[in-house]
Amino acid sequence: MAPYQLAPDPASPGERLTVLDPATGEAFDEAPDQRAQELDAVVHRAHEAWRSWRTDPAARAAALLASADAVEAAGPELAPLLTREQGKPLTESYAEIARTAARLRWFAASAPETRTIADGRAVHSEIRWRSLGPVAAVVPWNFPLQLASAKFAPALAAGNTVVLKPSPFTPLATRLLGSVLSAALPEGVLTVITGREPLGALLASHPGIRHVTFTGSVPTGRSVAAGAASGLARVTLELGGNDAAILLDDVDVERIADRLFWAAFRNCGQVCMAVKRIYAPARLHGRVVEALAERAKAVVVGAGLDEGTELGPLNNAAQLARVERYTARALADGAGAAAGGHRLDRPGYFHAPTVLTDVPPDSPVVTEEQFGPVLPVLPYRTVDEAVEAANATRFGLGGSVWGTDLDRAEAVAGRLECGTAWINHHAELSLAQPFAGVKESGVGVAGGPWGLYGNLSPFVVHRPQEDRS
Repeated sequence: MAPYQLAPDPASPGERLTVLDPATGEAFDEAPDQRAQELDAVVHRAHEAWRSWRTDPAARAAALLASADAVEAAGPELAPLLTREQGKPLTESYAEIARTAARLRWFAASAPETRTIADGRAVHSEIRWRSLGPVAAVVPWNFPLQLASAKFAPALAAGNTVVLKPSPFTPLATRLLGSVLSAALPEGVLTVITGREPLGALLASHPGIRHVTFTGSVPTGRSVAAGAASGLARVTLELGGNDAAILLDDVDVERIADRLFWAAFRNCGQVCMAVKRIYAPARLHGRVVEALAERAKAVVVGAGLDEGTELGPLNNAAQLARVERYTARALADGAGAAAGGHRLDRPGYFHAPTVLTDVPPDSPVVTEEQFGPVLPVLPYRTVDEAVEAANATRFGLGGSVWGTDLDRAEAVAGRLECGTAWINHHAELSLAQPFAGVKESGVGVAGGPWGLYGNLSPFVVHRPQEDRS
């Protein structure tokens, strides 16, 4: 028996959420399907816990460090459950757990800086920082634990309490994580609730919530922001991307092929900042397509719990249908599949790793976020043309430039309209850096000290330098 036990279900036996294994498409467990009327009590407990949690930074840091240790110790229980409900290979689940623990440690060592304003007046002005109160964290299904920790670690470090709502597709590992953390955190500081929509939207609009942090689609993000506006709560929204990779004409195709492939296909392409389209010089286009197709045909696709699996299934039937639809549309419009191009004939939500060529630039697989194992490779004639095409999207999360002349590559990267640009790699983030998008890719900043201060409010104290009584 696992050493960690889930808390008793708050919902009645009739209110259940069925969880499917994406490798089979079959149900394997259930979670509570909580109702709107439960939110008042949950948020009230978070508010009551906040009264003491906000007062002792040293105790908070110690609790976060203990939380990190607990997460690592629970890895053998968390990782298989995460793979079972999300689909990713087991090694990737362990990596997600390690990232969760690392983020808790990073924020345990973080603290806001009190600053003095020197403006020539005979007044001592000091900027201090105060926590906000209960925070609502609404998390998608692609990285349930990692993205949850990206929200709750800075919020808790800042002295807030958190109500965490995972996707209804992946509630189980998050519930178990909540139970693991309950041994290190005071009661009410972090509460996990699970259920179908509109539970997340109702949480975001609850009048007791002071900050809403959400990762997901643009339409849902708009709904969450509208709900948060009703209570004038702060919002941080990460709404996905359509990241472009521009290959320059001096690129060493074989040297970068593996990195480029996995930048697009890791987690079966279900990464907000994955490479989702490639622009290659016309004279190198064929070589790029061939190198990527070779790897797509060789990668081992299978259930995440199977030994040797490199690429798992898509997480759910709706996402598989979306990927199929975008791929079929591209092929119908004249694109060719250098690899894949179809779902796999097996149970579960598997789609063949697909590399597309001759794709019309206005095809949805180019203009939208496919969020799956399908990658269009488009030729360009001039760098200006490539940059214009890369920027011709409503998204602006990330982008990358690949070439051997690093100064030239950096100059091109500086022209990309996105929050993060990489050179000769993609989608690699430091815990210390800001993470933000432009255009429809998001509002607010997460990551690093920016993530901490995003969970705080400035409090300014003015004091005369001499007695004025």
